Formats: sequence, C-alpha cells, structure tokens
Amino acid sequence: MIVLHLTDCPIGLRGSITKWLMEIASGVFVGKVSARVRDEIWVQVQEHCRNGRAVLVFNASGEQRLDFRIHGDTWEPIDFDGIKLILRPSASRLRAKQSVRTDGNKLGFSNASKLRTAKKFSEFRKRFPEDYVILDLETTGLSSDTDEIIEIGAIKMLRHEAVDSFNALVLIDQSIPADVSAMTGIDDLMIRESGKPLDTILAELIHFIGELPVVGHNIDFDKGFLLNAYAKYGFPPMRSRCIDTLSLAKRLIRGCENYKLVSLAEGLGITYDKRHRSLSDCETTGRLYGKLLDLMDSSCENAEV
Repeated sequence: MIVLHLTDCPIGLRGSITKWLMEIASGVFVGKVSARVRDEIWVQVQEHCRNGRAVLVFNASGEQRLDFRIHGDTWEPIDFDGIKLILRPSASRLRAKQSVRTDGNKLGFSNASKLRTAKKFSEFRKRFPEDYVILDLETTGLSSDTDEIIEIGAIKMLRHEAVDSFNALVLIDQSIPADVSAMTGIDDLMIRESGKPLDTILAELIHFIGELPVVGHNIDFDKGFLLNAYAKYGFPPMRSRCIDTLSLAKRLIRGCENYKLVSLAEGLGITYDKRHRSLSDCETTGRLYGKLLDLMDSSCENAEV
C-alpha cells in the first residue's frame, strides 16, 4: 500500500499518476503496486513536479514498518539511529541555510557538531559488510504475483573481491514478452535449450548464498519474487540481511534525475555492460556498492576535526 500527496504540481503529472494509483481527494493518491513501479512513479514525480511538493509513504521492513520520501518541501527526513523521522521547518534554521557570513563564506558547523557527524557516519559505515552476495533477477514483468523469474544471477564477494558466481535461466511455460526479450536478449529458444526448473535453481541459490547478506539494486523487487517462489516450492523464507544500493544511493547522492542502476553508473563513471542480464547487472551493482562505500568513508573523513 502506498499513499502519494502532491501539492501545486502540474495537472498533467496528476493525470499520469492515475494510471497506477487512485486519486481519492485533490492531490491524494493511494494504491498497491510493486516496489519497482513505486520507484518509477517517484522518478516521474521528481522529474515533473516543478515547483510543487510531493510526499510518498509506503510499507517497508524495519521497526517502523513504513518509509517515506519528500520532494520540494522544507520538512526534512532524517535518520535517527536507524529510525527515519521528520524534521519540521524552523524559521531560524531556514535562514541559516540561506545566510552567509559577512566575509562571503557559508556558515559552518562547530567542532562539536562535526564530531557528532563523524561519529554518526562511522557507526553507519559499520553496518555494511565486506563479505556478501550480489543478487539480480530478470523477470517477465513487474508483478511478483503474476509474472515469472526468467534468470537469476549472483556473485559471491569476500572482502569485496569476487570469488564465485551463480547464473541460471529458468524454465517457464509462458512466452517471454517481446519488450523483455529486447531488453535482456533472453528469448523462448534460450529458455527451452538452457533453462532449468525453478525449484532446482532455488535449492542451488540457497546453498550459494548461505549465511551471507545480500546486496542488490532495488532489492525489494527481487526479494518479492524470491519470497513467492520460496513459498511456492516449500523452501523456508529468505532470512538473509538485504542491503539496497538504490536506497543507499538516495541517501548519499543528491540531485540525481533518477536512481536507476544505469543512470548511477554513468553518473559515477562506472563501466557497465549495456546488456540487461542478471550477472552483468550484479557486476555493475557491485561496482556501485563500492563507490557508495567510498562516499561514506569520504564523509567520515571530511567530518572529522
């Protein structure tokens, strides 16, 4: 379930949003969509909101059981020991942001504030492991309830070095949509010749992942398909800790037009394979994860006094 509230946004944007969500009051939209569709909606909102404001609230794992995003507002989301809170607008704080010293330099922060920031980043950085499995799925569509997995790719990383990889095409009954084939290069003939039953692949994947945490870009999308597949074939629920490079990039990098994997790779100078296949996407995600960790390390160093 998601709730989207738009204020002072173009009518065209509101009309576009009604393709996925129901407008139950002026500027208030509700609906139930997949994580990938939700992220695409938010990208459209950011691109076309102009001088308007937008608030998106949606279900998420964690203690709060929800998450939210804000665009174009003076209310600021902040992280407080892993819990997301809203910092209400303060006239003095807003003035401070816009003010400069008489010598023309921007207002700075006290040493105590810098130390607190350094400690916060240092503690936050410790949450991200050096040993993990990068995971990516290709599917016939966006719905984990009605669409199917067609490829699973994974790379095992120890101390940020690739030590093993996993890749399998999934044998499915339905035909692969033309747009999916065009994007991935996977067609019905490849599936018939090289595909394996999904239950066999899942057993191998579970063994491959073991106890390691899983890293992925928009990992909730992949996790949704896997949870449904695990349940269908009687495997225990996926319990690995999941790290989402999409959420991490939104936290560390501001001002991006969108946070798609390819867009972030291009913006950060990361080489990537233009073929949209699971294993190549895992490689790109791994490079992105490394860049994001570097940004966190840099933030820690710059905050120190």
